[in-house]
Amino acid sequence: PTRRSPAEAVANDDAPRLETRRLSTLDADDPFATCLKDVSLAVRAGEILGVAGVAGNGQAELLSALSGETLSAPDCVLIDGKPAGGLGPRQRRELGMGFVPEERLGRGAAPELSLTENALLSAHARLGMVRRGLIHGGKARAFAERVIDVFNVATHGHHAEARSLSGGNLQKFIIGREVLQNPRLLVVGQPTWGVDAGAAAAIHQALIELARGGAAVLVVSQDLDELFTLSDRIAVLFHGRLSPAWPAHQTSVDEIGLAMGGSW
Repeated sequence: PTRRSPAEAVANDDAPRLETRRLSTLDADDPFATCLKDVSLAVRAGEILGVAGVAGNGQAELLSALSGETLSAPDCVLIDGKPAGGLGPRQRRELGMGFVPEERLGRGAAPELSLTENALLSAHARLGMVRRGLIHGGKARAFAERVIDVFNVATHGHHAEARSLSGGNLQKFIIGREVLQNPRLLVVGQPTWGVDAGAAAAIHQALIELARGGAAVLVVSQDLDELFTLSDRIAVLFHGRLSPAWPAHQTSVDEIGLAMGGSW
């Protein structure tokens, strides 16, 4: 993909599309969970914020808190200035957020459901696929077919089960399902984990184009090359704490690598 120059990001004093204010999480039942500690960040329209870190430093907890799977105090998460910390995933989507989880099968897509049904799961409200409790099957199929076509997803058709797709093709479908809803804000976990170079390039370009169109994008990734390809600014998670966000063109892979060890 063509890397954006820093000048392409919207540089102004507009209110953030996504903001967290001293976001913290409590001890979880999972003994391997990493609690977030006073995480503050902001992402504005037209900007891609990358979050780096070694696995297990709070990435899963941050994604859960941003998606609405884990709730917090209302003012700890704001979407377009609206308190959203106490809202669940559906309500956050109604505020304009799209979300791509790290785990493809089981969270990003229901394995036994068709691609049409999986498209319906996250797009039904925004694209008017359900009215008065009835599913508009034609709209759902048309949207699934559009995702398949635009993102060049190799599949037998919209009726194919999600589990029948290769990892790269399923990831393209999940990314495409979110991008083609034109969200004002997109949060993505590990966008190209385990996919081939061709699928990775297509996904990167889609995220870049979404930001160029005015969306705010937050990408959580362990791949530093990916973050430097995509991001306008990069922050680091370490033991549940988030570093300042540095302009990508003013830092280096070596500096971010040191920050991943807690040097900041």
